[in-house]
Amino acid sequence: MPSLGSTAALAAAMLAAVLLVGCDANGDINPLPGTPTSHPNITITFSSPGSPAQVPNTDEITPAAAGQLCEMIGPEVDKWRTQGTQLGKISFNGTVHDWAARNGGLNDTVIRDRAVVDRITGTTCPDVRQQALDALQISTLADGLLGFGR
Repeated sequence: MPSLGSTAALAAAMLAAVLLVGCDANGDINPLPGTPTSHPNITITFSSPGSPAQVPNTDEITPAAAGQLCEMIGPEVDKWRTQGTQLGKISFNGTVHDWAARNGGLNDTVIRDRAVVDRITGTTCPDVRQQALDALQISTLADGLLGFGR
């Protein structure tokens, strides 16, 4: 029996396929036009980095990114304590996902190595890390990350 997640994914894929194909006024299925339409008042310009040095390394955690993680966790600790461990862990996950997304897509880095969050906070803000551990009642921050790889 398929899981609810796989059923939902299949339904979403089918809906996307229908939206991509499209229908005309008679209900006949016709492909969408192959050429984009234009509008005289709209201009879209895409620019690319002038050199490879301008492309961020999505696996690099800079000192600024490490500091930002601490700055994002610190103000949330009291909320997590008030919410209780289960809701607090969900909020903690949201904070880590948000931080990772803001810093060049570090989500992949965290998925590969959840303990990176402990190393960053242990080095950059050990007091904030300990407060988060106490509030979430966990022994490592990696233990509180749900939806990230093991």
